[in-house]
Amino acid sequence: MSPTSGRQTVHRPTRRTLLTSALTGGAVLGLGGLLTACGGSGGADGSGGSAASGAAQPSGGSSPNQKSVKQGGDDYATVIEKMKGFGTDAAPGVYPRTVRHAMGETVIPARPTRVVVLDTGELDNVVSLGIQPVGVVHTDGSKTMPSYLKDKAGNPANVGTINSLNLEAIAALKPDLILGSQLRAQDQYEQLAKIAPTVFSLRPGYPWKQNFLLNASPFGLEAEAKAQLDAYQAAAAAIGAGLGDKRPTITPLRFMPGKTRLYAELSFIGTILADAQLPQPKIEQVKELAVEISPEQIDKADADWVFYGVYGSPSSTNQDTVLGGALWKTLGAVKSGQARPVADETWFLGLGVAAANVVLADLKGFVAPGA
Repeated sequence: MSPTSGRQTVHRPTRRTLLTSALTGGAVLGLGGLLTACGGSGGADGSGGSAASGAAQPSGGSSPNQKSVKQGGDDYATVIEKMKGFGTDAAPGVYPRTVRHAMGETVIPARPTRVVVLDTGELDNVVSLGIQPVGVVHTDGSKTMPSYLKDKAGNPANVGTINSLNLEAIAALKPDLILGSQLRAQDQYEQLAKIAPTVFSLRPGYPWKQNFLLNASPFGLEAEAKAQLDAYQAAAAAIGAGLGDKRPTITPLRFMPGKTRLYAELSFIGTILADAQLPQPKIEQVKELAVEISPEQIDKADADWVFYGVYGSPSSTNQDTVLGGALWKTLGAVKSGQARPVADETWFLGLGVAAANVVLADLKGFVAPGA
């Protein structure tokens, strides 16, 4: 099809893409049996609840046999390195432009005005750039617009969930750009690319800064994205600097259907804690998304501060059982009143600079009010 048609030709994966696709098949690392084997459907950051096993998904999303989130393996910690070639060489305002991404190269014929986003990070990214999407997917745990973006996101149409894309609804919106990730929707890429120019990151989660720059490239707004990231970095550094040598340990704890997680270094919240120079307990100092524990191991969550969120309905998790249990009450953070609930939509699902700034404000208010 010609560029003026507003649609893109389906692009076959490049040699580089075939190599990077190993990201969706990495082996799981072990750590005394505690590291999660991670799978199922997604509450962004690779952390959602599980979809029904073998459930049919005719409209798209991750296939029944495709895990939405991977941990471990030699490729897991090298995503950022592999993204260094992503983006465009076009100057701001110049179109058509070619964007390099996880699935190859995509030609953007003109500045997009009708954008569909396929994950919470892409939603945060475009809204942070002043763009209101025409279509959005939600997570299985929260099928409404995140409250921290609601006033700025407009009224985009619902086009399914992260794990079950409604391709007919997406096509009906006549988008001129679709933003998503290889890890979430690789199986639907060719179908999506027939609808509109489609740009995929490798995965959601800890490479959120690189994803922001990639998502900005079809619009020529890389400089604006970089400026926002620089402001975020300065705010994060100020928290650590304000604490001096007295930096408390932080545990990000999340209750989910069927699992309880301590988020680690290769997670969205893990990167924020690192940027703010706030250490995590040793068990969480691993190159992984998270460490899974059982309710009987909740003492492993102890730190100077424990911030806990819940994915979806608390009743579908073991949150109430854990918080009401005797072992929880023995945690030092609980005894000192420094175990606090936080918003799941920002701490664990946000995956973008707007959510990161909300998390920084939370941390400053709790941990470093004078910083």
